[in-house]
Amino acid sequence: MARRVNLPTADDIFRPTDDQGDGKAGAGKRAVRVVPDPAPDQEPLSKRPSGRVKHDEKVTVYVTSQELLDIEHARLSLRSEHGLVVDRGRLLREAISLVLADVEEHGENSALVRRLSEG
Repeated sequence: MARRVNLPTADDIFRPTDDQGDGKAGAGKRAVRVVPDPAPDQEPLSKRPSGRVKHDEKVTVYVTSQELLDIEHARLSLRSEHGLVVDRGRLLREAISLVLADVEEHGENSALVRRLSEG
């Protein structure tokens, strides 16, 4: 019978160990927090990504290894520099939401239209 090994994830390895802030465990490390989703009963002022809900639709996007490294670097930077814990899906949904809001608000002057027009 094959035995499957369970390795810890990055979230398990880099989790905060000092909840009291007394500096004993994890000294010099910044506490992290999970980014909260907007309350479902709140009406957002602008379009917001769906956050952590069950998603019924799926889009497959192929990226280069460098683009994947950039996404992962951004995710880890959000965690280490800003204390925000997000997964890649959440990060990408937020980024897409920001870009689409920019297109809706600025039209042909949006960053997306300018970049797509260049090449």
